[in-house]
Amino acid sequence: MTKTILIATDYSLESLNILKKVLKEKDGKHDETKYNIIFVSGYDMGDSIRDLLFTTKSTIFGKIRSHEFCDAFSIIKNKYPHLINKMTCDIFTGSFQRTFNNYIITEKIDEAYYSPSIKSRGKGKFDIIPYIKKCKDLESHEITLEISESLPERGRLAEIFVEV
Repeated sequence: MTKTILIATDYSLESLNILKKVLKEKDGKHDETKYNIIFVSGYDMGDSIRDLLFTTKSTIFGKIRSHEFCDAFSIIKNKYPHLINKMTCDIFTGSFQRTFNNYIITEKIDEAYYSPSIKSRGKGKFDIIPYIKKCKDLESHEITLEISESLPERGRLAEIFVEV
């Protein structure tokens, strides 16, 4: 059986801790289900016709996703190969709740996880947590992350190896 999980992210290393917690919990239950995992951040495309016509998702990911995030993303994927079927990144560009609800249906998302401490801001990003909370067809879970400000590995790839 395959299920799809949405994780609200700002494409920081801290946001990968949500995935680590979820997979650790699923692994602890000896769950036989494989998961398709989608990291989603809101992104405001703006009103420029030129930007709407010529901007691609890879261009946007080049702006909002760091190299460290991509490396850590691959490390987690390799740590839980028995649970992960596919991991992808995506952006939500809508501004209405019904658009988000249609996105959930189209992507066949079963569960969503978010942390209030992860806020998508800057570089055109916006927070999708209010959309997740209002979506009636989606099983959502709030994850509490304890992020230490004095962590020496903060902002580096080594941060992904810190126990959450």
